[in-house]
Parts: sequence; structure tokens; C-alpha cells
Amino acid sequence: MANILVSGGSVAGLTLAFWLREHGFAVTVAERAPSLRDGGYKIDIRGAALDVVARMGLLDEVRRHSTDMQVARFVDARGRQIGTMSAQLFGGREGDDVEIMRGDLTRLLHAATGDGVEYVFDDSVTALRETPDGVHVTFANGSPRTFDLVVGADGLHSTVRGLAFGEESRFVHDLGHYISIFTVPNHLHLDRTEMMHPAPGRSAGMYSTGRGEDAKAMFLFSSPPLEYDRRDPAQQKKLLADVFSGQGWEVPRILDAMGDAPDFYLDSISQVRMDRWSSGRVALVGDAAYAASPASGQGTSLALVGAYVLAGCLAEAVGDHAAGFAAYEREMRHFVEENQKLAAGNLKGMVLKSAAQIRFQMLMLRLMPHLPGKNRMIERVTEPIRTAATAITIRDYRTPAS
Repeated sequence: MANILVSGGSVAGLTLAFWLREHGFAVTVAERAPSLRDGGYKIDIRGAALDVVARMGLLDEVRRHSTDMQVARFVDARGRQIGTMSAQLFGGREGDDVEIMRGDLTRLLHAATGDGVEYVFDDSVTALRETPDGVHVTFANGSPRTFDLVVGADGLHSTVRGLAFGEESRFVHDLGHYISIFTVPNHLHLDRTEMMHPAPGRSAGMYSTGRGEDAKAMFLFSSPPLEYDRRDPAQQKKLLADVFSGQGWEVPRILDAMGDAPDFYLDSISQVRMDRWSSGRVALVGDAAYAASPASGQGTSLALVGAYVLAGCLAEAVGDHAAGFAAYEREMRHFVEENQKLAAGNLKGMVLKSAAQIRFQMLMLRLMPHLPGKNRMIERVTEPIRTAATAITIRDYRTPAS
């Protein structure tokens, strides 16, 4: 029975741990945080990813934790409503698609792994040394250990990727935008409502799912690559405040609340593009291997599907990890490419370049309910997402013994 280290308690890492355990592997998950990361923003599960969740027996629970968002409202600098659309259309969802808070999903995935997975919190990988029989792993806090295989599920800025494949700059491609999300008091008393204030080159928003007393603030802005310390939240908060200085609506009040946010996040909207996702006994999954960026709306679905496929391919390979990794890449490559394509087009609608573009977009929102062929127009909006989300067939994985 292979002993596998999964670095990162992310959606990809937890899903991989579940399926590796199901296939009979011994699994250890190492997570840098002192406990399960249960914060984050709302995320979508679509297409093939829904099939994976169903096979885990979690679909009913995921649906019970749906955000149940109802409407998105667009406002000007004075807070006057200038446009509105359904939350489903705003999120590009249709049919069985589910939106859930990231923290709710990680808790469900963690609980599903049961007692068959070893978790090591407050620790991270610092060095990897491959031998003919395994990978000798050095940790920041714990004693060194040797594993048969190591999988990096540690996100956009993956440590495992850096150790096994090289510098981040070779693989992470900036899409010219930044995103910041953090928790704030729900002073607008929003209930399953998203408020957005667009301005040229930047957009500010706030939403509440109605499942708690707080709300989430979200900021998007276009920018060339910025230099800042990713481990210095104070510096990042100042950067964000400077970018949105002078913007109207509720932005000043939200920025004032930013100082007390327990979960402040700011990062570039970037994609990871790699020719291969494995090197020897080390492989990558989820954002570490093929981040599609928040602009794609498909990062979570890629993580769920990628973890399922990787575990299944390793099981079918029956001890031949090289064959398992190669099969994983063959099955996932097209799906990844199709979903990464979504980001560029989505960004054009998320952060508009000029006041004229904003006025035109809001005019179209107001006219759409009255236009002939409006249903076909809506289908054209969601069709690229639906096509990408179903660009892989989820199959059963069976070892020869089974």
C-alpha cells in the first residue's frame, strides 16, 4: 500500500485524500495553517464536478449549504441602483449548478475523509529529496519522513511546485488584475444579495448569503504586476486603500472595516500553465498545477475533478506511479485548457475600462428583460461555462484486483 503525502488542506487536497483513501492508499495531509481553513468566499460547483461530489455522497449536503443568493444589484457612487440581474445569471450558473461558501465545502470534505487520513496541521514542506524508493521530506516543524509519493495541493504559490519544478515565475501568468476579499460587518443588512459598484478599471462589492451576521467585501482592479510582500497584510491593506481612494458608494466605510478583518486576502488574478504536472515521484493537483484564476469561476470544479482523476489513475496503475501520473495528465489536459480559456472573457465584464462601457452594460441590463430573444441571449452568456464544465467524462476507476 503506497504511502502518499498531500501538501495542502485545500479543496483539491481534501478531495484527493478522500479518493486516495477510498482506493486503499495510506494518506497524510500536511497543512500550513494551525487548523482547517474554513474562511474564503463563495464558489461554484458545476458540470463534471457535481458528478464527483455525488460520488462522494456529499451532493445533498452541498445543496443544503447552498448560498441561495437571489439578486445582484449595481449602484453608482451615490448608491442609486443602476442595474440588476438574478444571482444565477450574475454567477453564470444554470440548472443543477451549486454555489457554496468555500469554508462550508472544506468542512464537508474534511469530515468525509473520516479517520482514515492522517492530518498534520501547523506544518509545511521545506525540502524534497527523491530516492529510488521514495521521497525524503523535510518539514518546517515536524521530523523528516519518507513517503512513496508527494502531491502538491498547496495553491497558486505552491511550495511543492517550487521545490520540484522550479521558480514560480516560469509557471504563474498574471492576467493584469488583482482581487481582494475579506469579512466585514453587514451594515447594509444584505440578505442573499450582492451589491456592486463599478468604476473604470476597478470594481467594489459586498455580499451576504444570509447564513451569518457578517458580509464579504470584494475588490477587483486592473493593474500591471505590483511589488509587495505576500506575508505583510498591513502593506497589502494600504495598497488596496490607495487604489480605491476617492471611490464613492460604501467604499470608504468598507475600507475602514478592513483593518479588523480576520481573513484579509489580496492576490493577483493569475493562471498556472505547465507542460507537465509531475516530476518523478512528485505531482501537482488543483491550483498548484493549473489554476484557472477566480475570473474563470471554475477553480473549485477543476480541483474536485483533478483530485478524483489523479487518485483514480494512481489506483489503476497499481504501483506504477509514472504510468498513473501520465494517465492523469492525458485525461485532464483538455478539461483544464477549456476552463482556463474562460478567464480572459470573464474579466472583460468584471472590470470595465471606461465610464462609457459601464453605462452601456447597465443599459443592456435594464433592457434585457424587454428584448425579444432574451432567453437566447442568456444562453449565450452561460454556454461557454457549461461547455467547459462538461469537457470531461467522469468515469469509474478500477484496479485489476477489483
